[in-house]
Amino acid sequence: MEMKYDDEAWEQSDRIFELFKRKASSGVVLEGVTEFMASRRPSVRPIDRARIFGVGAFNFCYRMQFEDGFSSILRFASPGRSMFPAEKTRAEVAVMRFIKQNTTIPVPDILDYGMHGPCDMGPYILMECVDCASNLTAVLRAPGYKRGDRPYLDRNIEEKKLELLYGQVADILLELSRHDFGKIGCLTLEAQPNGWPVVKRPLSMNMNELVQLGNYPRHRLPSSPFTSASSYLQSLAETHFIHLSTQRNDAVESREDCRRKYIARRLLCRLASNSALSQEDTFDTGRFKLFCDDLRPTNILIDDSLRIVAVIDWEFTYAAPAEFTYSPPWWLLLETPEDWNWGVSDWAATYESRLKTFLKAMKTREDSAIREGMISEHQRLSIRMQDSWDNGSFWVNYGLRKSWAFDMVWPYIDRKFFGGNGTDERRIDLLDSGQRLRLLTDGDFRGMDEFVQRKLEDGKTRALDPHVEEETEDSLSNHTYKN
Repeated sequence: MEMKYDDEAWEQSDRIFELFKRKASSGVVLEGVTEFMASRRPSVRPIDRARIFGVGAFNFCYRMQFEDGFSSILRFASPGRSMFPAEKTRAEVAVMRFIKQNTTIPVPDILDYGMHGPCDMGPYILMECVDCASNLTAVLRAPGYKRGDRPYLDRNIEEKKLELLYGQVADILLELSRHDFGKIGCLTLEAQPNGWPVVKRPLSMNMNELVQLGNYPRHRLPSSPFTSASSYLQSLAETHFIHLSTQRNDAVESREDCRRKYIARRLLCRLASNSALSQEDTFDTGRFKLFCDDLRPTNILIDDSLRIVAVIDWEFTYAAPAEFTYSPPWWLLLETPEDWNWGVSDWAATYESRLKTFLKAMKTREDSAIREGMISEHQRLSIRMQDSWDNGSFWVNYGLRKSWAFDMVWPYIDRKFFGGNGTDERRIDLLDSGQRLRLLTDGDFRGMDEFVQRKLEDGKTRALDPHVEEETEDSLSNHTYKN
């Protein structure tokens, strides 16, 4: 039932990115980048020219070292990977400024940023390069790791070591959770007299991937901030359905598979329209929390003493429903549920034992923060995270945020809302049964066969044209959410 990336969109993304890498590695660009980085510190001479420092999921980086021991990083949003480069850059600069001014979370200093970098390389951020020994993933992952492997948490890691590392991340999450925002979206670049208002739509990693790897029509993404959690969660639910409708290739495998995916998404939309996706103890308006889609161990830098010295890559950070903050972090095993080699059920069983360690470490940090007056008793996250896991809200929030994981975690969403003790396989089978079909609205039920037939005819026969965004079927307009 898993939905795969659109292979043609993926290939196009790779072609664009490869051309950019070739340009970024050229002598002309290296010379231009060297001059640019040196010009931003004119009082100190660089040791050598700029060097390519790293190629991440969304960015291409150069590093320059100076005679006084300082190093800087120049980071460009990579075409083919970053689908909203200017918007992403502004949002990251804004949130890094906020964190620097309002928390003790260590983030690099921003030296400069702009939308037009040297050599027509596009939006950039120039920041300090933080000296570190490693990142958190490197000390958590199982031994035997080779470049290109997917990391897994070391099953034999010492509990005290794990508590030390988890506890430091708990501190970061607690600090982020202390700040409330009035809307769901990205922050303004500059603080205002009344704080840091949310002025832009919430730019998420999933939005980027939908356009990059799902051929998702850009104009169907949200265009402005949200004023309530229920409206945002409804928008996410509708996005899942639009995704299924508009992805041209590799979306469905058979008539049966398409029916199941259609039914699951229409049920999710119905739950959202009834405001059933929100947790009972969270605020629907006015108290939204900073949430980073990409806050994971790889982006957490540590020193030789296993102390966190910097947290990097704050792109895709936005004020989000508190439900997201109250869900425990997915990365405790390093690998996602949908990519776990032994299946989602095994992931859940393995995760639960590590969650106990994480929440134990968090409670210790909360106790200390309460004693020091940093947070109050009602601001504890550990209790809410445990509840989110126990009542299944974790899976709802995870599935809402990750379009390609939705089908894999659907059995857990089904269990939360419809109960019963069926296996994951049985819950997928239920999507084709009368028990789930009768939960659809009359309109959804009547439109199902036509939708399925259209998707089957879609196949891979239509060429991917990046300059034309195809409208979905007329009936889709009846489901389209308007903020």
